[in-house]
Amino acid sequence: MSVDTGTTALLRIGEFVTAADVPQAARARATSAVLDTVGVTLAGASEPAARIVQRVVAAEGGDGCTILGSAGRAAPGSAALANGTAAHALDFDDMCFVSLAHPSAPLVSAAIAAAEVAAAGGRALLDAYVIGFEIEARLGRVMNPRHYQRGWHCTSTLGTIGAAAASARLLGLAADSAAHAIAIAASEASGLKENFGTMVKPLHAGLAARNGVLAALLARAGFTASAHALDGAQGFLVAMDSERTALDQELWDLGSRWEILDTGITVKLYPSCAGTHPTLDAILDLRRREGFTAADVDRIDVTVDSITPTVLIHPHPSTGLEAKFSMQFCAAAAIVNGFVGIDTFDPASLADPRVQAILPLVTMRVDPALDSGAPPLTQARVSIALRDGRTVSQEANGARGYPDRPASEDELAAKFLACAKRTIDDGTARQALERLQHVETVSDVRAVTSVLRG
Repeated sequence: MSVDTGTTALLRIGEFVTAADVPQAARARATSAVLDTVGVTLAGASEPAARIVQRVVAAEGGDGCTILGSAGRAAPGSAALANGTAAHALDFDDMCFVSLAHPSAPLVSAAIAAAEVAAAGGRALLDAYVIGFEIEARLGRVMNPRHYQRGWHCTSTLGTIGAAAASARLLGLAADSAAHAIAIAASEASGLKENFGTMVKPLHAGLAARNGVLAALLARAGFTASAHALDGAQGFLVAMDSERTALDQELWDLGSRWEILDTGITVKLYPSCAGTHPTLDAILDLRRREGFTAADVDRIDVTVDSITPTVLIHPHPSTGLEAKFSMQFCAAAAIVNGFVGIDTFDPASLADPRVQAILPLVTMRVDPALDSGAPPLTQARVSIALRDGRTVSQEANGARGYPDRPASEDELAAKFLACAKRTIDDGTARQALERLQHVETVSDVRAVTSVLRG
């Protein structure tokens, strides 16, 4: 797509949202992302945070859009809020190490709601997902790591912008209206990392989805905003501590270079913070290879990059949500059980005396050398001292499910079915899996969402 260099950065984005021709390879990546996200949404729909949101939106009324894993329906923004919260409730949704966000929880939740409003087909849904992903990733390149380090949760801040872009695409907004939707979303965006380990973290994804849908609906109705809401002197980049405050160098190749293909999406194979995954891979590999058990362990030392401790902020977790952001707990659970799954973070597992006995043996410290040349949260070194005098070690560069070691179709299907069975029966889950695997061919997204209600 050609871009007129005389236009504002925001209008360039609006033109991309409206007119970009999404390549088939990007659409294929989006298909996997939608499948994975719907699965974790169904799993998360029964979590306390998700149920509370469902009750609140039900009380507000409205029945236009589907709440996945629930018998309820709600107005578009409210459905996006409920689904986005559920998608992130287990921290089992995917990651992007450019935006430093969980991109798909807000994007898929907003896109499904907007697609239902527009009676759009599966191909349009996938294209909208890719458009939103690209905008988030470009902002991530401009704003991070400073934006993330200062305490902003990119899933919510950048996710709101991406959700607005995806919704604007599905609702058929013209370029100027799409630009207004992005500008409106810039004033809606928020999300604080201090709330990690609480119900508010998954709420961030829900709010991003809701606010993106709302921004696009407002813009469609004629609502206007500043042409410099992103890059103005008091705009989004400046106010939210962006690493850089100029967008131009990240916009010139919009539509010709695709972040979703170049940097990819990280699929989670453990339902915990992504910062734990390289370490978990290393521990589980060592445990299988060396054949030790928890009773053999004397000490576990983990070295990480400087950003990881700003995310894993609960060394002594008291709840399952906190445990997802505890290197100490995740490592101890992996040592004891030889796996980390959804049930690992249940109250009974949290209180397991075997895990509690290992937890004080885990130390995490920063090695500045791990900050050079690799994305945050992707590097770790694990050293385990055993009671027989041996020390076993392994370095981790990323984890299984990362773009260079992507999850297979069989792994994605198995994860989807395991997640879906928490709210829908096995037969329905398999029917949903088949439709989602071929969502591009669906003429109306409602043919898919009709089988995803609990």
